[in-house]
Amino acid sequence: MASNLEAMETWAAVLLARLEPGERSKLARSIGQELRRSQQKRVMAQENPDGSKYAPRKKRDLRGKQGRVRRKLAMFKKLRTARYLKVRGDSTSIAVGFTGRVARIARVHQYGLKDRAERGAPDTRYEKREVLGWSDESLELVRDALITHLTH
Repeated sequence: MASNLEAMETWAAVLLARLEPGERSKLARSIGQELRRSQQKRVMAQENPDGSKYAPRKKRDLRGKQGRVRRKLAMFKKLRTARYLKVRGDSTSIAVGFTGRVARIARVHQYGLKDRAERGAPDTRYEKREVLGWSDESLELVRDALITHLTH
């Protein structure tokens, strides 16, 4: 994957050098938005960048009122919204990532770190769930966006 990314970087550098800085930043913002959409779809499907499914949540004994229906909630439902998943693009770079307190939650899941589920709870080791990452589809998306922009 890293070699594909490096090959695309060298290929695109020559083409991007011909563009004006304003045009490059416009292109970077549009590619960043497309990357965010693809990451949101992947997180909604609960998949890692390599196509494998996320590790399932641990079973919790939820003591609620008797007879209540417990719904199964998708992981990272709010995390994948545009409010938390930010895009930043300028004439030299594109960044798609999380900001603020949500970034800590995403980092814990991205790398499988230890954290507390709530205040006063013991530390828990979380399973590795890659919230952000490069897949073959995202590389194709960037390549296609570059080609489309340069041919118009």
